[in-house]
Amino acid sequence: MPKTSDILAVILGGGQGKRLYPLTVERSKPAVPIAGKYRLIDITISNCLNSNIPRIAVLTQFNSVSLHRHISQTYIFDSFHPGWVQIWAAEQTMEHADWYQGTADAVRKQLGEIRSTNRPYVLILAGDHLYRMNYAEMAEFHWANNADVTVAVQPVPKEEATRFGLLKRDEDGRIIDFAEKPKDPVRLANMICRDDPEKPYLGSMGIYLFNTNVLMDVLRPDKSKEHLDDFGGDIIPYLIQNGAGVYGYNFDGYWRDIGTIRAFYETNLALTEENPGFNFYDPDKPIFTHPRFLPCSQVIGCTLKNALIAEGCLVSDATIEHSIVGLRSQIGGGSVIKDSILMGADYYGTLRNGAPIGIGKNCQICCAIIDKNASIGDNVVIKPFPIDRDVDHPLYAVRDGIVVIPKHTTIPAGSVIAP
Repeated sequence: MPKTSDILAVILGGGQGKRLYPLTVERSKPAVPIAGKYRLIDITISNCLNSNIPRIAVLTQFNSVSLHRHISQTYIFDSFHPGWVQIWAAEQTMEHADWYQGTADAVRKQLGEIRSTNRPYVLILAGDHLYRMNYAEMAEFHWANNADVTVAVQPVPKEEATRFGLLKRDEDGRIIDFAEKPKDPVRLANMICRDDPEKPYLGSMGIYLFNTNVLMDVLRPDKSKEHLDDFGGDIIPYLIQNGAGVYGYNFDGYWRDIGTIRAFYETNLALTEENPGFNFYDPDKPIFTHPRFLPCSQVIGCTLKNALIAEGCLVSDATIEHSIVGLRSQIGGGSVIKDSILMGADYYGTLRNGAPIGIGKNCQICCAIIDKNASIGDNVVIKPFPIDRDVDHPLYAVRDGIVVIPKHTTIPAGSVIAP
């Protein structure tokens, strides 16, 4: 019987991340902070390590410096451990002079590295989802069905169907039809496969387990002329049409695709609730991240309700409700933070313009995302916008009604950001 150590995990580092702008101005999607102290890439890498998949490659291309730094400082194995986490950055070679053209093309350009690992199975993953999954159970399903490819699937609500690759299976679990983000009403109607009026579709989670020989064959350089550049849009439909054994593995746990500002915002704030859908406190399946030597957070005279506060924070006489306070955050007296995400800071001190990092005194902040190393002056007011409102301003952006203060931005004292 094969084992999970026979699997090479390949994590796609994401493209430009336009839907997460301005959080992706200076970083890739997998490097975006989450839950106060982690980064999105930590979720997928931790799932691999907890599933005993010790060889992990992360494919990167866009705004990748901070992601490279985080991985190199976090996932360090000693010489007695068989595993590694490697960065496979986009590069120009004698065979390929252009950048990655899609998810499958990114893997195609790394076939030499995949071959050199000598692993009989390749697990393709995304680096911007929040979920906890034991990939060993998916692998056992794959082996039991003698599959060529296994796709992790979940039920999909009607209103979200156009955001997913939809599929239909036969009674043995084999996928017989696949449509990538269909918009045509007739095609959508044909993809209904569940007797559930709320979630009538099955959707791909973007998690694929390949037999390596199948992956190497379908990604052969000569097949690039057939424009097989994306797994969901090209590779999976191509394999199904050509008779490969493509199966759908049911995953019934918590899973969120953090692809938009609204999804990022709501997923983060849901973690502050009493029984969140995702549990960071599982002692048997921990989420790993960069170890930091920070002091305990100092919280003096504050009112806290449904709040996550990371290490190294200094908070005085503030009210914090339904919010996340990231690493090294500093919040001045009299400030009220509600329904907001403060990503904290990379260091203590001031910005180049001399403005202190953190939230000043007597601020009123609601429905906002404050990125790292921002300086919010005293008496600043940030109010929520209508949910359908988008605004571009030199000092901030509004996406889906949420005010986003970009990294390193200074908001002058007394500013009011409101509809």
